[in-house]
Amino acid sequence: MTPGQTLARGVCRHLRGYNFVTIEEFVPTAGLRVDVMALGPKGEVWVIECKSSRADYHSDNKWQGYLEWCDRYFWAVDEAFPTDLLPPDSGLILADGYGAEIMRMPSEAKLAAARRKKLTQMFARHAALRLQALRDPGVGVNGIS
Repeated sequence: MTPGQTLARGVCRHLRGYNFVTIEEFVPTAGLRVDVMALGPKGEVWVIECKSSRADYHSDNKWQGYLEWCDRYFWAVDEAFPTDLLPPDSGLILADGYGAEIMRMPSEAKLAAARRKKLTQMFARHAALRLQALRDPGVGVNGIS
């Protein structure tokens, strides 16, 4: 498991306590891959980018493209990460492989209804395909492999 995946696991565990369901490495549109997308009990959509180091953060130059795909945007980092690098108007989650804590809640920028519906359907299909692949590894995304 990579350091980013370890952070994602802690974030997902924490958000489950708030009745959010999560998907790791979700692609909302071509060219973007979200570390964690979370769907809340009221349909809210959160995006969480997991950064394991200063270099990891500086190499990510497309994170602002994620803002139009969520109601709230967060960074998830470990306790050693220099959090002063992160934009102050974004959310902040401190995480490790076992849990996390929301340190700063970002302001909400509500998605348009049509985009929310599309994302929710994509989320559901993606989750169902992953579950099916776990239960029946011979089934690929486009049918039998």
